[in-house]
Amino acid sequence: MNKSELIEALAQDINVPHREAAAITNTVIETMTEALSKGESIEIRGFGSFVIKKYESYEGRNPKTGKKIKVKPKKLPFFKVGKDLREKVNVAK
Repeated sequence: MNKSELIEALAQDINVPHREAAAITNTVIETMTEALSKGESIEIRGFGSFVIKKYESYEGRNPKTGKKIKVKPKKLPFFKVGKDLREKVNVAK
């Protein structure tokens, strides 16, 4: 499912115009993005949680040349699936 499919499903489920469903979807995504960019975590019960993982700098290799390079420290979002979602996915055929 992509963003436009999510908007379409929302519009049909709650019987609102496509434009309003798009605004709702964009607001949710923007709010989640802002929270993660501030270092906050997001927990959606039954679905999962988003947290920011911090990675220290390390020495890696350029896959093309094999030359050693220094990789800068970084933060990346990480999703941990919730119990309910995990169970539903494992039951699905």
